[in-house]
Amino acid sequence: MTGWLPELTVAILATVLAITLHEAAHGYAALALGDDTAQRHGRLSLNPLRHVDPVGTILLPAILLLVQLVTIGRVEAMFGWAKPVPVDIRRLRDPRSGMALVAAAGPAMNVFLAWCAAMLAHPLESASGVLPPDLVALGVRFIVLSILANLLLGLFNLLPIPPLDGGRILVGLLPAPLALGLARLERAGLLIVLLLIFVLPRLSPSLDILGWLVDLVSGPGFNLILRLAGHGT
Repeated sequence: MTGWLPELTVAILATVLAITLHEAAHGYAALALGDDTAQRHGRLSLNPLRHVDPVGTILLPAILLLVQLVTIGRVEAMFGWAKPVPVDIRRLRDPRSGMALVAAAGPAMNVFLAWCAAMLAHPLESASGVLPPDLVALGVRFIVLSILANLLLGLFNLLPIPPLDGGRILVGLLPAPLALGLARLERAGLLIVLLLIFVLPRLSPSLDILGWLVDLVSGPGFNLILRLAGHGT
C-alpha cells in the first residue's frame, strides 16, 4: 500500500485543487458583478476545506483512486465535485449576463490551472539534473494529472445542461423564451447528467459522452495546453 501513497497524494492534490478553485472562481466572479452572497456565507475562499463536499470531493474520488490503483496500478481519470458556491442572481447588476459570466468563471479557472500546471514543467525540467529521479517522476505525474483533471472538469461543466455551467451560460445568452424553458430543466438537471454518464453508454458505446470527453482531454486538449505552455506534444 505504501507504494501507492505518493501517487495517491499527487492525485488527490491535483483533483482537490481543480474542484475547489473552480468553485472559488464562481464566488469571486459573483462578487465582482455585485453579489456578495458567497462572501457573507464564508465561501469566498481559496481554502479547499471551505468547498469540500463529503461525497463529491472525498468519497467518490477516493473510490476512483483506489479502484484504479488496485486494478491498473496508476491513476488515469478522476471525477468529483465540490460544494456549490451560493450565488443570488437577484443581486447581480445584470442578472442574465452576470449569471453567464459567473458560470463561465469556473471552467475558465480550470483552463488557467491546466496551463499553470504545464508551465511548471519548465522549472522541473531545469532542476531534473539535481533532483532525485523519483521526485522528478512524481512532479511529472502531478503536472499530467493536474492538466487532465482541470480540462476534464472544465469541459464536463460546459455541457449545456443546467445546473452545469454550460447550461447556465446558455440561459444567459439565449432569447428569453428559450432561456426560460432551459432554466426549467435545472430541477431535473442532475438526473439528466447521471443518465448521460451511466445509462446512455450502456445503450450504445457511441453515446458515451464522458468517454468522449476523456478522449478529447487526453489527446487534443492535452496537446493544446502543452503547446500554449511552450512545450511540444
